[in-house]
Amino acid sequence: MRRPAGGRGPRALTPTERVRRLRRRTTALFALTSAVGLVAMAAFAVRSDDARWRDQLDRTMDGDTSWAIGLLETGEDGRLDTNALAETMGTGCPPLSVLSVTPTAAGTGDPRLVVEHAPARPCLSVPAADVRAVAAAAVRAGDAAAFDRRATDGEPVRLFAMPFFAPDAGEDDPPQGAVVTMTATSDQAADHRRLFWLVTAGCALLVAVSAAVGHLLSGRAVRPALSVLGQQEAFLADAAHDLRTPAASLRTLAETALRGETDSTDVLRRTLRLAEGMGRLVDGLLTRARLMSGTATLAREPLRLDQLVEAVVAEAPVGGHRVTVRAEESVRAVANLLGNALAHGHLPGVPAEVRIGVGRDGSVTVEDAGPGLPPEVAGALFERFRSGAGSTGLGLSIASWVAHAHGGTLTADRGDLGGARFVLRLPAAP
Repeated sequence: MRRPAGGRGPRALTPTERVRRLRRRTTALFALTSAVGLVAMAAFAVRSDDARWRDQLDRTMDGDTSWAIGLLETGEDGRLDTNALAETMGTGCPPLSVLSVTPTAAGTGDPRLVVEHAPARPCLSVPAADVRAVAAAAVRAGDAAAFDRRATDGEPVRLFAMPFFAPDAGEDDPPQGAVVTMTATSDQAADHRRLFWLVTAGCALLVAVSAAVGHLLSGRAVRPALSVLGQQEAFLADAAHDLRTPAASLRTLAETALRGETDSTDVLRRTLRLAEGMGRLVDGLLTRARLMSGTATLAREPLRLDQLVEAVVAEAPVGGHRVTVRAEESVRAVANLLGNALAHGHLPGVPAEVRIGVGRDGSVTVEDAGPGLPPEVAGALFERFRSGAGSTGLGLSIASWVAHAHGGTLTADRGDLGGARFVLRLPAAP
């Protein structure tokens, strides 16, 4: 895909940013899944409650209309008689109305209804058209019918109609009429609204909790990846920082040799030293990276610290510098600070004087007669890239990390020789 002329494409995300974006998407997906499930259950609960309270009202009104139908009588002339109903039960509350089908409309698809009885002072009053509509629905269906309407004062009510049949009606005969009753639904509707808002608030709270838990779980899931990426970035930064100087020196030597400005033997000798130093540096960086990532495990073994220090001093490129070792018998873990003292523990042109002491308490003291610690880096001496003396700034940080990896400490202060003094303390073996 070509980039538009004169424009800039989107910035490529780093691996760490991609992992964090994956965490955010995982959190969003977790919250969305929870929200869909909770909303579905909430909708089912609200609809069930809505159907439940209507069903309860319908059962109550079904009992009222059934009792009223049982009190209806038919006169000798075949006309409907509602006197027994009016005398036996009060029809004002709940309001009971009796509507009959006119003979001319009987058996037709659209029955004409006549009010045979209506309460004189009902506790609820609705438009007559609504009463006729629910009665007509019950007559057409031959079964109970219920509508939700509004009373004349605006209060919500539920209308219920039950059809009744003539005493000698057959199975296929149409209803003779319908009994209509009604009840207020304000309390039930208020309870239903209260339940709706409680369920809504509960769902919102649960979705928020689900999002928080999802964010926490996704964070725990991607934490190893972020840790590995951080270690990788630290390794790359260390390698790039520490290899920049020897690589530049190798390039300078090669350019000098190509121009013929120096003896080739000397160039090869210096190149070999640089290559050996780079090899040791790369080995140290790789070892540290493997240990920090857990690829390799740190094996702690008891060692003769005094003998190991003497061996390190014997192998170190001391040159014209003077190194004195005072060691007492001890069995400890070890770390190396001699190279730092030889490189920085003397003034320019003056041979270094380094004293190394190995104590019975598991401590190694490295003192030099150099200029001492730079004040600007004294508080961050063991951080990466903070030596402040023209070096890569990784040697002391690696030494400090090795000390802590073995359960020890590495401290620095001013020594008796006037320069820096580093004290490495390691735990004693049992």
